[in-house]
Amino acid sequence: MCGVATTAAEEIRVGERLVRVSSPDKPYFPERGLTKLDVVRYFLAVGDGVLRALRDRPTMLERWPRGVFEGATIATRQTNRGDAFYQKRLPAGAPDWVRTAHITFPSGRTADEVAPSELAVVIWAANLGTLRFHPWPVSSADVEHPDQLRIDLDPMPGVEFAQVVPVAHEVRAFLAELGMEGFPKTTGGRGLHVYLSIEPRWSFGECRRAVLALGREMRRRRPDLVTTTWWRDQRDRPVFVDYNQMARDHTMTSAYSIRPTPRALVSAPLDWAELDDARPEDFDVLSMPARFADRGDPHAGLDGRRHSLEPLLELADREGLEPPPER
Repeated sequence: MCGVATTAAEEIRVGERLVRVSSPDKPYFPERGLTKLDVVRYFLAVGDGVLRALRDRPTMLERWPRGVFEGATIATRQTNRGDAFYQKRLPAGAPDWVRTAHITFPSGRTADEVAPSELAVVIWAANLGTLRFHPWPVSSADVEHPDQLRIDLDPMPGVEFAQVVPVAHEVRAFLAELGMEGFPKTTGGRGLHVYLSIEPRWSFGECRRAVLALGREMRRRRPDLVTTTWWRDQRDRPVFVDYNQMARDHTMTSAYSIRPTPRALVSAPLDWAELDDARPEDFDVLSMPARFADRGDPHAGLDGRRHSLEPLLELADREGLEPPPER
């Protein structure tokens, strides 16, 4: 990747801002022929949708400043070395119009994390190499009480997307019985997420307990497909309902984020009616803009009615599920 010639920076108007895009022709997905500027234009094309997913939420940035190339790795807490990294704190040199939210990690340490308030922040982050955005399920106005319940349907290795779809339908049916409406999206891989808006009245621990109760109900309804066993080597069913994704500082890839793999697949919000025919590979940086222009954002109604967690917490009580620790 060294020695690649790049053109001069470009300035792109985004709302009231001019956002500088450096090295616009830097290869970001060389197998698809996509540059940094292509990634920026993608986020502009789906701007209303990605901003809806991120607006005023503390958001960790997953930055790939050298693009996605063969052998690229992301730094972890263990290695602290890699071609990409997670940014939990406001990057140095950020414009003064990039807002933040003050958050507390399970360790008790705190940080000021980017909380996008306008599309220009998304484009500024894309210029820094951000492909995936990881928003907390809270708003910057109240970082202690989630206003989204996020259900992660995580396939085991070798399990295909088609085996996850029936579980998602079962989740939808169960939520409907409780008077709740969920919104599905692909992860950009083989899994599915289901989101629903909730009243910001409950702690992270209570939200985690609610998803565990839902997962146990899914296991009863689809014992052939669902497990809630935490230890990976003990899971004996193809789809894990990952209730720990509702723990503090656990985040999920936002809608319209780009998966850092050669194909540049994206996390795609779906209508329930199209779920059976959808395939993760249908949605990428090249195809999503036209879909968005034609159909809009299937998650446009997500922030409408806010649901009570009481039905799920009552189920957790009947199950005798202990509240998990907050931190």
